[in-house]
Amino acid sequence: MKNWIILSIAILNLIGCSSVPKTFSPQQPIQPSSFTHHNFDQSLQQNINDGVVNYPALASDQQFSSYLIELQHLAPQQLPTPNHRLAFWINAYNAFAIKGILNGLSPSSFSGRYTYFISQDYLVGGEPINLYDLEREILIPDFQEPRIHFAIVCASQSCPKLQPWAYTAENIDQQLTLSAKEFINDPSRNHFDQKKKIAYLSKIFDWFPEDFINHSGSLLNYVAQFVTDQKLAEDLRHTPYTIEFLEYDWNLNGLPPHQES
Repeated sequence: MKNWIILSIAILNLIGCSSVPKTFSPQQPIQPSSFTHHNFDQSLQQNINDGVVNYPALASDQQFSSYLIELQHLAPQQLPTPNHRLAFWINAYNAFAIKGILNGLSPSSFSGRYTYFISQDYLVGGEPINLYDLEREILIPDFQEPRIHFAIVCASQSCPKLQPWAYTAENIDQQLTLSAKEFINDPSRNHFDQKKKIAYLSKIFDWFPEDFINHSGSLLNYVAQFVTDQKLAEDLRHTPYTIEFLEYDWNLNGLPPHQES
């Protein structure tokens, strides 16, 4: 299957990259000191079960709807620390990814990925932004934190599992490490043949190799630090492995929104 990102880049080059705001001036702003992710956290707790998303229930979840409105009225550049801003943008991405499914979009097809990631805008602080730009123009360059890739969830089976809690500034480091460990040690997303010395890795590592290599020197060095089997981790660090990237499953990561909850 062709890499959907190639299509995205080609289209963006043709139409021109959208201007991603760095400052936000919402009407009726929420003060950063009073903003929390409580509504999103409660919504996730009630509607996520081991990564399976109950989209029908989320469609009528008032706390989820309230959180989307709150995102429209906060100026994220005013949040007090980088950790506050990182948690904000991860949660915003995951909330918008859910909203895209509720809006009838789907990344399951080649053309659907363009609509889902690029042509659908959401409001942050009164400004429109799409999922592609949120990831590529804010999360990756502004924070340079590879664990982001295991925290943002694009509503697909091969994505990381959506956690049943919101990210918070106070716990962001532990939460990101937990998400990285869960993703890397999940054999449906990454697995290793120690006899044949083959590492079967998620396509995420193929799509964003520089993020992991810049951090740890190589993909396998990066992966090894989160592998819970210490013998395997040492093998990955010191023994040449062939890397093969697994086919990405774009099927929905939960109950379709038209079903009854």
